[in-house]
Amino acid sequence: MFVPRRTSAVATRTTAASRGRAPALISWREAVPAPVVLLSGAEDLLAQRARQRIRARLRESGADLQIHQLDAATYAAGQLTMLASPSLFGETILIEATGLAAMTDDFLTDALAYVANPEPEVYLVLWHAGGNRGKKLLDALRSGVVPTVDCQPLKRDSDKTDFVTGEFHAARRRIEVDAVRALVNAVGSSLPELASACAQLIADTETTVDADTVERYYGGRVEATAFKVADAALSGNSVRAMATLRHAFATGVDPVPLVAALAMKVRAVAKVYGLRGSSAALAGPLSMAPWQIDQARREASRFTEEQLAAALTALAAADAQVKGESRDPEYAVESAVMLIAGN
Repeated sequence: MFVPRRTSAVATRTTAASRGRAPALISWREAVPAPVVLLSGAEDLLAQRARQRIRARLRESGADLQIHQLDAATYAAGQLTMLASPSLFGETILIEATGLAAMTDDFLTDALAYVANPEPEVYLVLWHAGGNRGKKLLDALRSGVVPTVDCQPLKRDSDKTDFVTGEFHAARRRIEVDAVRALVNAVGSSLPELASACAQLIADTETTVDADTVERYYGGRVEATAFKVADAALSGNSVRAMATLRHAFATGVDPVPLVAALAMKVRAVAKVYGLRGSSAALAGPLSMAPWQIDQARREASRFTEEQLAAALTALAAADAQVKGESRDPEYAVESAVMLIAGN
């Protein structure tokens, strides 16, 4: 059981802080109650998950919890002090402040004063989505080693893969590596949709989730179709690539995400082309998962350096054409697919 332990939010120091280094970011999965917690980053889902986890940990401790919400963008002087005042009934108080990226001057003043001397039995969670507004407060929090939760959007496929794996691990369920990749390809453009898809698969299935299961649920999505075209083209299967592409056009798929998927796949091939070393060793420097490196290497074996350069050039032209430079964007995509698949 979690037992809240009170410490000063800013007075507490560690060796790292004394040397001027900012505290390391922690995952939302590691967020725990503290006198003050900073959620840093624009991804609403991760900030929401962190807040939910902190609430749950406080309730696990048996605390009679009183929760208040504050919008820093519309804040008026004195609100924080009023909400943090000790309860007559001895309740634990949790204050969740959002909108710090557009905080008022009054909020900045009151928050600076509060974090220097937080109230006992009060927990303040601050969400700053990004930008320079409130820099003085952010500097004070970081110098005080306030726990900082990473809520930055997940942009790399490897981060999205880790997210999916974590969702299934937390639910004590298994999902195959190919299924993780298929799910990220299908709905990975939106983290809330990716989380919802994980929840649906966990709820609807009882055995290990495989790629076929993901295909049944999400194979018709635009993102999934785009990656099917890209996979077929990179593998040299021009018949399947063109058939999938023309079916996509027939069902109204926009050419733009198709080109984007092709470009991402070809860029991955270009990243690994000619590199030596294990996939595990290259994963960090390339910002790719080991399985992505293995796949890109297999696909790279079909290309010479000149052919790869021609593919990248064709995709750059196709990207411009599907965004308005051509009256026939579908032909532009078909030409790029045929060039890549025909190598």
